[in-house]
Amino acid sequence: VYQDGSLSLHTRSLKYGKLSQGILVTVAPALIKRRKNHFHNLPCGVSVIIGNNGYIWISPIVNVEVEGQGGFVQNLEAISKTDREAIVRIRNCIKALSLCHTMIYDTSIMLAYEESLKYEAKELLHQDIMFEVGFNAKQRLMQE
Repeated sequence: VYQDGSLSLHTRSLKYGKLSQGILVTVAPALIKRRKNHFHNLPCGVSVIIGNNGYIWISPIVNVEVEGQGGFVQNLEAISKTDREAIVRIRNCIKALSLCHTMIYDTSIMLAYEESLKYEAKELLHQDIMFEVGFNAKQRLMQE
């Protein structure tokens, strides 16, 4: 914090930068399970950054390792329909977990994702289907 009231934030690495082409989801911070790593590339082709403050950033997986560019390169290319559907499905699964008061972390998100595959992504907006997906994922978590 500078004398004029402005702030400056530095990260440990140049890989962190502007977030682009994704969805921000907010949940209650109490539902976020504290982990060593909050950056996850899920097998469904989606990258998730889970903040302890309840903010969750969902975006397509980007494998951009550009040397000599000084760090992050913003990608503004169009996202494929399958990637958009996966992002929205993950978003709806996180909301379903939140509805059922289930701890949110990479494993619970993937279990909810697997439970949601029997529905179309837009069907997951219905309260009863959200509850079913969240409840089934919660049950599977308790069995592990």
